[in-house]
Amino acid sequence: MSVYDLAIIGAGPGGYVAAIRAAQFGLSVACVDENAVPGGTCLRVGCIPSKAMLESSERFAEARHALAEHGVTVSDVRLDLNAMLRRKDRVVADLTKGVASLLKKNKVTHYRGRGRIDGPGRVIVTGDDDTELSAKRILIATGSTPASLPGVEIDGDRIGTSTDALAYEDVPEHLIVIGAGYIGLEMGLIWRRLGARVTVLEFLDRILPGTDSEIAADAQKLFERQGLEFRLSSRVTATHADNGECVVECENADPLRCDRVLVAVGRKPNIDRLGLETIGLEANEEGYIPVNERFATTADQVFAIGDVIGPPMLAHKAEEEGIACVEQIVTGHGEVNYDAIPAVVYTQPEIASVGRTEDELKERDVAYRKGVFPFRANGRARALGQIDGKVKVLADADTDRLLGVHIIGPRAGDLIAEAAVAIEFRASSEDLARCCHAHPTLAETLKEASLDVDGRAIHV
Repeated sequence: MSVYDLAIIGAGPGGYVAAIRAAQFGLSVACVDENAVPGGTCLRVGCIPSKAMLESSERFAEARHALAEHGVTVSDVRLDLNAMLRRKDRVVADLTKGVASLLKKNKVTHYRGRGRIDGPGRVIVTGDDDTELSAKRILIATGSTPASLPGVEIDGDRIGTSTDALAYEDVPEHLIVIGAGYIGLEMGLIWRRLGARVTVLEFLDRILPGTDSEIAADAQKLFERQGLEFRLSSRVTATHADNGECVVECENADPLRCDRVLVAVGRKPNIDRLGLETIGLEANEEGYIPVNERFATTADQVFAIGDVIGPPMLAHKAEEEGIACVEQIVTGHGEVNYDAIPAVVYTQPEIASVGRTEDELKERDVAYRKGVFPFRANGRARALGQIDGKVKVLADADTDRLLGVHIIGPRAGDLIAEAAVAIEFRASSEDLARCCHAHPTLAETLKEASLDVDGRAIHV
């Protein structure tokens, strides 16, 4: 039996990053994962392949519809879906090789197989590398899996999850997406750009739950302009395949027929068959593993991070928790500022946020001031030909401390980093407003929105 200072179950963003950080401290580390390659859902079948497809589909749509405005004339633009899918697979393969190389470089022992806890300090690996491990500490970082709905029959073919939607062999004539969260919208827009009719069904009366409602409303209008059809307040009661088609049944509505159905109603913690009962560990009412501020569970020397401990279910959140957990174990110090974790929706335009939404501030009766600046008033956005959207800055009415920043517009996912740093360092809107931003850049919109908190925006 091999003995380690730390055994990590899961080689996703949280697990492999924690493994590397632990190795940097000199701990002997085992990282167990049942998949053929490390990287977790994000790298293998989530964040990375979807972004590759989003980029390719956006370029295809631009070549068909937007280049003429720039004086670029093209003709006979055709889709080679197989080539697009191969490129996506190459991107994933290169990055998974990189993760494997990082684990090896840091002398982390990588076991391929399903990890299961078998009592205190003991992990059984079943798979390619059948073995038993002994560890002083165990870290659970097994991530999440797609959730479903009662009556929805996922068959992995006509009715599937985002994993299936990343590998359709042809463009659906009509795709129905169940769920108007970021996964459903990103995947829906990919296939809309490639030629599918896309209908999005959402149980709530709005899209992008959890996002600032003003930003979400703006996004819906822009997505409708791009051809997405939304049916809000729609409760899906059943789906099934029927003679090569799919049938989707909704409460108080006629059944819908389509080629394919994408079920994107969220994700659930992946804790089944982990052997938690062997160490007396139980999930809470929401299905997550409860932890304290040190990411320690109620079981001695067992820790948990990432999607298994609760939202937000984001790769970078899991990474930060992995590092903080290991640093707590070794040094006694390490924390994550959950107010400074950004979130991005990689649609066109992108949507990004950090901190509190305006809805949350109203619900908590927090006095705040708001600054807004539209991209159409920004020179760089005009030059790019991407003028839709805006930046919204929320600051405390008394102290001016930044409470939240919300962006819908070009490259919002990159712009939000400045806001995340500002919130981490407890900056005020005045701090951002007084920082010199290069001209012409999209980042000037953040400066102008910060100026607008005090009614001092220059260019609008």
